[in-house]
Amino acid sequence: MNYRKLNRDSSNRKALFRDLVTDLFIHERIQTTEAKAKEIRSIAEKLITLAKRGDLHARRQVAAFVRREAANENQDAIQKLFSELAPRYSERPGGYTRILKLGPRRGDAAPMVYLELVDRA
Repeated sequence: MNYRKLNRDSSNRKALFRDLVTDLFIHERIQTTEAKAKEIRSIAEKLITLAKRGDLHARRQVAAFVRREAANENQDAIQKLFSELAPRYSERPGGYTRILKLGPRRGDAAPMVYLELVDRA
């Protein structure tokens, strides 16, 4: 197994990743557990690389992954990814995200982190 199951079935895990990646693109910084952040980081970096390509097929691949429930928020995430984030990282060959450790969460002592985009405004 090359991925973390996070104690969820595959559909719930995929929905979690879609929600967190969409929130990361909208807010540019999210607070989550370390295990979730490590899984989301690879997905987010692949989607930013797709956005850097910028063609219609890349846009449709990104649209197939980001959250669809709130239509305007979905458009905001896709629009922001292609219009702001992709040009920001056009010269960068990779490494678009960073993980900043915060310490244990009260209650269950899960290690908490900030997952953020580098060079954010």
